[in-house]
Amino acid sequence: MLNIVLVEPEIPQNCGNIARTCAATRSRLHLIRPLGFDISEKAVKRAGLDYWPMVDLHVYDSLDDLFAQHPDPDLWLATTKAPQDYTKATFRDGCWLFFGKETAGLPEDFRLAHYDRCIRIPMREDARSLNLANSVAVLTYEALRQTGFPDLSGVGEMSPACL
Repeated sequence: MLNIVLVEPEIPQNCGNIARTCAATRSRLHLIRPLGFDISEKAVKRAGLDYWPMVDLHVYDSLDDLFAQHPDPDLWLATTKAPQDYTKATFRDGCWLFFGKETAGLPEDFRLAHYDRCIRIPMREDARSLNLANSVAVLTYEALRQTGFPDLSGVGEMSPACL
């Protein structure tokens, strides 16, 4: 099972899309405070997030709090400042994919401490970045592809409608 970590996410629509990706892929969603939105049951129901009960959600007060509960995870940091693109990463079942807040990315000290585990999604030089939810989807599905899409249906099956 993959672990998707959003560090101080700011935009509720991005988190909603990422939560849906996590629900569909059986990935755990970890949120690091402060959050730029309300995730109470009332708020997610009002936003129409009917799949929210399918999300394995964990919330932490800080990165230190997360690492106190999960020491030494197999982590990868998504950042436009990475030395390598994501195709160089070897993802394993249970790995942790970290994504920073929309306006600033991951904290610099965190990136520098794990520089060899920083990966980027290739794109044209004059584009700042992809949308956070899109970036999460790209890396989640690459990690799942590398691990054989564990516990997901439809892999390797051909529908008669496709013939």
